[in-house]
Amino acid sequence: MFGRIWRLPAHKLRRQAARFSMALAIFPGSLPSREQSKPPKAPAEAVEKYPSALAREIHHQLLVLPFYSVFDNIEFGLKGGNVTLTGQVVRRSLKANAEAAVKSIEGVAVVVNQIEVLPANPEDDDLRTAIYRAIFEDSTLARYAIRAVPPIHIIVKNGDVTLEGAVESTSDKTLAAARAAKAANVQSVKNNLLVQTKPDAGQ
Repeated sequence: MFGRIWRLPAHKLRRQAARFSMALAIFPGSLPSREQSKPPKAPAEAVEKYPSALAREIHHQLLVLPFYSVFDNIEFGLKGGNVTLTGQVVRRSLKANAEAAVKSIEGVAVVVNQIEVLPANPEDDDLRTAIYRAIFEDSTLARYAIRAVPPIHIIVKNGDVTLEGAVESTSDKTLAAARAAKAANVQSVKNNLLVQTKPDAGQ
C-alpha cells in the first residue's frame, strides 16, 4: 500500500498491492472482491460469536459474497429459521446476492432483507479512499488490512462516516476513529467498533 505499510514482509506486500489494484477497477478506493479467489474459512472468533451451526453458516456465506468489501457492512439476526439482514452496502446487487445466499442455506425458512443500499456519490467514493488510507496506513492499524476483508468496515453516507466491525483493543478503536476524523471532507464519525480480545495461540 503506502507509507509505512511498505515495511510489511514482501509476500504480504504483493498480496496487498494486488488487492488494491483490483479495487481500482471497481471504483476509486474500493477493495476487491473475492469472486475469483478461494473462499476463506470461517474465522475462529465466529464460533464464539455465532454458537449455532446455522448462524455460523450464515456468517460464512455473507463473508464470502462476491464484491463484499471493507466499504460494506452486513449483519443478521436469527430466530428459529427466520433471518433478518441489516447493514449497508455500496452495490444494489450485493443486497440481492446476500438474500439469495442466505435463502439457499438449509434450515433457513424466511429472509427479511433490510439492508440499505448507500446512495451513489462520487464525493463519498473519494472519502472512502481517503479514510481507508488514513486508517490502514497507520503503523498500528496496518495489520488489520492484511485480512481478506479487514475487520474495520468504513461506511460512508453523504460525508458521514460510521466505523463498524471489531478490533483487538480499546486503543485501536480510539485510534481508528481519530484517523478517520482527520480525512478531508468528513462531516462526522460514529465509532461502532467492538473490542474483541484476540484469543491465545493455544486456544
